[in-house]
Amino acid sequence: MRSSRALMMILVSLLAGAMAIVFAARWLNEQTAMATRKVAVAAVDLDLGQQIAAEHFRMVDWPSGSVPEGAFSDPAELTDRVTRISVLRDEPVLESKLAPKGSRGGLSAVIAEGKRAITVRVNDVVGVAGFALPGNYVDVIVSTKDERKPKEEQSISKIVLEKILVLAVGEEAGRDDTKPRIVKAVTLEVTPEQAEALDLARSVGQLSLVLRNQVDTAPVATQGITKDALLGFEMPLPAAPAPIVKVRHVVRRVVVAAPQKECIEVFNGRSRSEQCF
Repeated sequence: MRSSRALMMILVSLLAGAMAIVFAARWLNEQTAMATRKVAVAAVDLDLGQQIAAEHFRMVDWPSGSVPEGAFSDPAELTDRVTRISVLRDEPVLESKLAPKGSRGGLSAVIAEGKRAITVRVNDVVGVAGFALPGNYVDVIVSTKDERKPKEEQSISKIVLEKILVLAVGEEAGRDDTKPRIVKAVTLEVTPEQAEALDLARSVGQLSLVLRNQVDTAPVATQGITKDALLGFEMPLPAAPAPIVKVRHVVRRVVVAAPQKECIEVFNGRSRSEQCF
C-alpha cells in the first residue's frame, strides 16, 4: 500500500516537472520571439557601386537591443539601392553603406557630394608599385620647370595636392583586396578646384603619387625642391652693386688781382714821360 502511494507520488512529481519544463520552454520561446526583429543582411558579397537586387540580401532575426543604426526591416526599401562601400556576406545592410536614393550603379554612385572623379595615367613607379589601392589616400607630386629662373635652375618637384582619395585603380573599385595591382590609370576623388590643378599639373610636367597614412590628416606646406638644392649646391649670392655716389660740380669764381706795376716819371727838358715795369 505504501509502495503504491510512493510510486504515485513519484509519477505525479515527474509529470509536474515535465509540464513545468514545457511551459518554461514555451515562455522562453515567446520572450525570444518578442525580443528580436527582422534585419536585412547581405546574402552574398556586394561590391562597391553594385545595385542591390532581391537575391542579394535576406531577412534574419536580430536581437532588438542590438540592432545597428540604419538597419533595414522592410525588404522593399532595399530594392534598386546602390552600395557606396563594399558589404560582406551576412553583414547588416545599413543606410550609411548605401548611396543616396535614386543613384545608379557604378563609380558615380560612390563619389561624395561636391566632389569629382578624375583619372590620371600611371606606371609601376608612379602608381606606388601597385599599392595605391581603392580607399587609400595619396599626395600628388609634379616634376616640372620653373621658367622664371635661369635654364640650369628650372627643374623643380613640388607637392601640389594632399590627401586625395583613390576611388579606383584600372577598372576595379573594390576595397577589400590588399594585393598590389599594376595598372595604367588611377581614378582620384577631388574637388572641382583640385581637378583643375591636377589637369594643369599633368600638362606641364610628370606626375607621381605618394602613398599616405590614412589617419595622417595634417597638411604639409613645402616650397618644393630644385636640382641645386637636391645636389647640395650653394648658390652664390649676387654681388652687391657698387654704391652710386652723386658728385656735385661746384664752380667757384676766382678773381685774381693783377700784380701792381712800379712806374717812374722821366723829365727830358720840357717833355715828361712815365715808364712802368
